[in-house]
Amino acid sequence: MTTDLRALLETHGRVDLAAIDARSTPGFEGDGKSDGKAALAALGPELAELQERLYAGGRAESTDRRVLLLLQGMDTSGKGGTIGAVGGLVEPQGLVLSSFGKPTPEELAHDFLWRVRPRLPEAGQVGVFDRSHYEDVLIGRVRQLADPAELERRYGAIVDFEQHFVESGGVLVKCLLHIDADVQADRLRARLADPTKFWKYNPADLDERALWSEYRVAYEVAVERTSTDVAPWYVVPAGRKWYRNWAVATLLLEALRSLDLQWPPADFDPAAELARLDGENGDRAEE
Repeated sequence: MTTDLRALLETHGRVDLAAIDARSTPGFEGDGKSDGKAALAALGPELAELQERLYAGGRAESTDRRVLLLLQGMDTSGKGGTIGAVGGLVEPQGLVLSSFGKPTPEELAHDFLWRVRPRLPEAGQVGVFDRSHYEDVLIGRVRQLADPAELERRYGAIVDFEQHFVESGGVLVKCLLHIDADVQADRLRARLADPTKFWKYNPADLDERALWSEYRVAYEVAVERTSTDVAPWYVVPAGRKWYRNWAVATLLLEALRSLDLQWPPADFDPAAELARLDGENGDRAEE
């Protein structure tokens, strides 16, 4: 398996999503789905330990480090499935999930970043965004909810917002789960053919699908405007679910490795505490 998937999937400059094979598996050297699932499971122990080290450092107030995994993608790209597969590898403590849907009237009364700031992970936490502040430049562009000047302002505000997050101890892992129209069609058909998946389907999905080309351009522009050295975008081919899950887990693991996380030192004398405990046991034995 690759040792630096971040370098392989990191995207800067001009982006042409139509030229990226959604079913490709860059960086994976195994042989298909079964190997992919095994490789994902193999990441679990190290991923869980590093996440626990991060969480312990936050609890002990010995670090300001925190990680935000941000997932964006067209409908059926698998944001929820990715969260389940990757989040299931770590302990729930220290893992904070936030989903962003249609803004409420209160949220619309403020700047678009207002509802995002309170949901950023705190020191020691791994935060996961299911959709994010990028909705306001994606839907805003496609549905013409913001004029070109406002969209440009938002791109700049996002860059500044993410720069500040990194400078304050954060690490951003921004993943665009990339599928093509054929993959989406297959997944929508699967939902319509299976009563257990009806709850996932919304007739409005086809209305959004009719704007596929416009959304593709909106994603390309957003990635081009906001992929920076400190907060790059990773374009993850998501046409194969097993690869998508492995790739996102690997990107998260590489981000945690880069922090060189250590167990926080004790703020007490372990030997003295052990002596107290042993003395307590001796007192009880005499009773």
